[in-house]
Amino acid sequence: MCGITGWVAYRRDLAAEHATVDAMTETMACRGPDARGTWWAPHVALGHRRLAVIDLPGGEQPMAVDVPARDGGTTTVGMVYSGEAYNYLELKDELRARGHAFTTDSDTEVVLHAYLEWGEAFAERLNGMYAFAIWDPREDKLVMVRDRMGIKPFFYYPTDDGVLFGSEPKAILANPLATPAVDDDGLRELLTMTKTPGLSLWAGMAEVEPGTVVTVDRNGVRKSTYWRLETRPHTDDQDTSVAHVRELLDDITRRQLVADVPRCVLLSGGLDSSAITGLAAQQLAEDGEKVRSFAVDFAGQAENFVASELRTTPDTPYVHDVADLVKSQHSDIVLDNAALTDPAVRRTVVRANDAPLGGDIFSSLYLLFKAIREQSTVALSGESADEIFGGYLWFHDPEVQQAKTFPWLAYRGLRRTSKSLLRDDLLQRLDLRSYVRSRYDDAVGEIDRLDGESDHEWTMRKICYLHLTRMVRVLLDRKDRMSMAVGLEVRVPFCDHRLVEYVFNTPWSLKTFDGQEKSLLRAATRNVLPESVATRTKSPYPQTQDPAYVVALADQARQLLTDDHPVFALADRGKVSASLQGESDAGARQNLEQLLSLATWVDIYRPEIRAA
Repeated sequence: MCGITGWVAYRRDLAAEHATVDAMTETMACRGPDARGTWWAPHVALGHRRLAVIDLPGGEQPMAVDVPARDGGTTTVGMVYSGEAYNYLELKDELRARGHAFTTDSDTEVVLHAYLEWGEAFAERLNGMYAFAIWDPREDKLVMVRDRMGIKPFFYYPTDDGVLFGSEPKAILANPLATPAVDDDGLRELLTMTKTPGLSLWAGMAEVEPGTVVTVDRNGVRKSTYWRLETRPHTDDQDTSVAHVRELLDDITRRQLVADVPRCVLLSGGLDSSAITGLAAQQLAEDGEKVRSFAVDFAGQAENFVASELRTTPDTPYVHDVADLVKSQHSDIVLDNAALTDPAVRRTVVRANDAPLGGDIFSSLYLLFKAIREQSTVALSGESADEIFGGYLWFHDPEVQQAKTFPWLAYRGLRRTSKSLLRDDLLQRLDLRSYVRSRYDDAVGEIDRLDGESDHEWTMRKICYLHLTRMVRVLLDRKDRMSMAVGLEVRVPFCDHRLVEYVFNTPWSLKTFDGQEKSLLRAATRNVLPESVATRTKSPYPQTQDPAYVVALADQARQLLTDDHPVFALADRGKVSASLQGESDAGARQNLEQLLSLATWVDIYRPEIRAA
């Protein structure tokens, strides 16, 4: 895993821009703490920060290969690459058979040679999580590719004579050509959790969409899709479907355990992470190894825990049941309020996101990953299983099923009960309700319905699709930013596109054949789970329930009022003051977290807010 950046300028000599490209590259230092490098050619500069995971001595980047030029001489194709291609060994054998020679054992070199062999179509052959850019001087073009599910972030910023790009917006914003401005659509995306493909918070900046190749040449920017989630008939019966899911999970886990550095699993005690832990433990035991597992917990959580509709039980007992069953080398990372509310931690979180995103989920993930990084470099996660197998409570809520909006926005258990602290004139201008309705209509319009599909199956197909193309990308981005802030590579086995395609097209009746959520996953992995976890209902990522957490947030919000902070160009001073006098609830807590993150973001970026 690494951080990449670059600059293409067809009317500029970039040889004079070393300082700027170095600054862009250094913003990615957290993503790649092990090495740095830059590469130059006429009209292009590439920057790379490396986190060494495979072929530690041989995978340095940027990587370049000499190829025949059109004039009969030679020229050089250069690449910067972030991520992992899990099928690189098979590709390497195929490329060798086609005459390619390799000088390293890295997957980076295989990906570059795959491009040289198959051109832009090579993306269809990759299995993994990746974001990379290739400069091809034979056509003076830049080719940017992102993985199918959007696991690895990738942004670009067209200029008047080329493009800037980077793993994160901060790399692009380090270039004077990019203005740190946010327009109304950027704010709408921030506030609605609609995750429209291709859009960025920052004005003028776009995301390389998942499953997409973006090509930049002298004629401009061209996009082509090499993968999208498609509707297909499912003909396997229940037993065959369960067996195939297990076969895929075994293969995926085996591939994603490959690394030349210490590995571990993230264990929450839920079905998803426990299944990955059990499969990993089983496979590592074949080589005489024990799996290493980590879980997050909060000081005083047992005493403070109060059951809710979303969280009926604390996680720790289930975590320990799994660790005992698989005999893992387990560690609980226990966090306290001082760490969760530390302004320095919040600043790190906001800086990692390049956005006013925060709260105890973000902070606890960052602190958990920071602790794990002291012992491991690669972690396997259960992220995305709920989106794939239908695990959230709202999948099963008749009211949500009939709602004509994004399901997670319709679920009563997630609705805020407190009024937003943002200014009324801003909220009126943004008209978030109309924006959400428009984005929902666009998303649903992408889905094909099977001939003869019942109304209920069609409804559930739409809900599954929205989760797999919108919500999952929010969660993947959060996981990536918080882990890469400390140089930890988190792999997400459930996002293997083969599994996603297969399970998406299984009928809803098959996804719930035993009357519980995630029936396919539960049945496929039951033999590696303790009974307590095999029968446990869905519980989301844990949050501290210590009342002192909200008290600390309120004290920090009062300080903003005292300091006359510039955040009040966006937030309403009167609303904030009134909220601090009222009773605390889940909505009020979220509002305070949003306010403090917003203030921190304003401090760091001093963004220009552009009204439509």
